[in-house]
Amino acid sequence: MPFAGTALVIIGVFLLIMLLLSVKVIRPYQKGLVERLGKFNRILEPGIHFIIPFMERVKVVDMREHVVDVPPQEVICKDNVVVTVDAIVYYQILDPVKAVYNVSDFLMAIIKLAQTNLRAIIGEMELDETLSGRDIINAKLREELDKITDRWGVKITRVEIQRIDPPKDIQDAMAKQMTAEREKRAMILLAEGKKEAAIKEAEGQKQAAILKAEGEKQRQILVAEGQAEAIRKVLEALKMADEKYLTLQYIEKMPELAKYGNLIVPYDTEALIGLLRILQKVKDAPIPEPPKGDSERAVPQEEGSSLTPEKT
Repeated sequence: MPFAGTALVIIGVFLLIMLLLSVKVIRPYQKGLVERLGKFNRILEPGIHFIIPFMERVKVVDMREHVVDVPPQEVICKDNVVVTVDAIVYYQILDPVKAVYNVSDFLMAIIKLAQTNLRAIIGEMELDETLSGRDIINAKLREELDKITDRWGVKITRVEIQRIDPPKDIQDAMAKQMTAEREKRAMILLAEGKKEAAIKEAEGQKQAAILKAEGEKQRQILVAEGQAEAIRKVLEALKMADEKYLTLQYIEKMPELAKYGNLIVPYDTEALIGLLRILQKVKDAPIPEPPKGDSERAVPQEEGSSLTPEKT
């Protein structure tokens, strides 16, 4: 009886171990490759699976995107300049069967393949092209790697060149060249600034001269219009004035003009003589007596008011 109990316990433990060994859990980002008796049998998707213990074995493959660092290496450019280059490669396994069974160590294979292709790509480029063409190198290297890793079930998603370091003497020469370029650019910008300032100043002076000329033009126009208006009004007044009145004004101005020793020549001798005769008649004519009845209402006349024009 004790022997039977011990056997049952052993059998129970054996079954429990077998149960634990038969359960396999695949994570969401994994896939499982089941080998039965040394031969590929099937692929396990994420979830819980049961296998035959001791007959089947599971290889778990991570399907997430990974990054691998390509160690620095010295590469000779087309113009015989040695540069130190390193890079990083992003990859993702698309086919776990090919990644496991078509290459023994695809990670090391990717690194060696990247170094080889870097030497080939940079060897066809000069130093200046290498320093300024990182995007071109990245694209070519990713294309070359992707062609080869496709049969491994691996997709190269991205390649990034981290650094391209030329020798120390070339770095010093490049630093001096960059300093000279910056100084040249600063001098050009300074000269352009002075040129722009001179142009702006000249344009300002031009605008000021134009505005001043236009102001002077407007002033002269206004003065001329004022003079024309004055002349027009004088001419209108002269048209309305009596010829005799004008002759009288002419005679009154003659003494004033004679003060400065001017020689005065009458412009219309006949009119002047006629006016003098009229004035002589007015002066010799007797002053009429006012009516007696009206003498009290008569208003005293001022001196000179007796120069009543003769009726003609």
